[in-house]
Amino acid sequence: MEFLSLAKTFIDVPVLVKTFVAVFVLADALGNAPIFLVLTKGMEIEQKNSVVDRASLVGTSVILAFAFGGQTVLDYLHISMGSLEIAGGLLLLMIALKMLEGHTETPVMEQGRDVAITPLAFPLLAGPGTLTSVMLLMSDADSAIGHLSVALGIVGAMFVTWFIVRQSSRIDHWLGAEGAIIITQLLGFLLAALAIEISSSGIRELFLK
Repeated sequence: MEFLSLAKTFIDVPVLVKTFVAVFVLADALGNAPIFLVLTKGMEIEQKNSVVDRASLVGTSVILAFAFGGQTVLDYLHISMGSLEIAGGLLLLMIALKMLEGHTETPVMEQGRDVAITPLAFPLLAGPGTLTSVMLLMSDADSAIGHLSVALGIVGAMFVTWFIVRQSSRIDHWLGAEGAIIITQLLGFLLAALAIEISSSGIRELFLK
C-alpha cells in the first residue's frame, strides 16, 4: 500500500495507462512481427535479435524525442504530420512492391541496409500515428508528473512491443520455404494497403482539411 501511495505521488496513473495503451496499439507488435520476419529473411538468429533490439531502441528514442520536442522541430522546419504520413506511406509502399515481386530466394531488403532504422523503427514502430498521439498526450499533460507519466507509458509499451517482436524469430523455423513464400506475398499485399492508407491520411491532412 505504501508503494502504491508513493507511486501515485510521482506518477499520474490514468495518463500512464492511456499512453501505454495508445503506444502499444499503434506500434502494433503482433502485426509487425511477421513483417520483421520477412525483412530479416536470410539472417542468423543473433542478427535478427540484434535488428529488433536496435529497432526498438531507435523507435523508443524517436517517440520520446517527438513527445518532448517534436512539435517544436516540425514547426521550425515547416513540416506537417501530413507530410510525414505521406513520406512514411511511400517508404512502406516501396518495400511492399519488392515483397510482391516474389524474389523470395534473397532478403527483401538489399544487403548492407540497416532495416532496424527504416522501415522497422520508422515508420512501423514509430509511425506518424504514434508520434502524433504522444505529442498530443504530452501537450495535455500540464505538469512535470504528467510528462513523466507519458514518458514511462512510452517506455513500458515499447518494452512489451520489443518482447513480442523478438519472439517472432522462433516462428521462422515453423514456416518452411513454401510457407515463407506465401507469407511474403500476403504481407506484401497487406503492407501495400497499409502504405496507401497512411499516405491517403496524409493527403487528407494536407489538402482536404
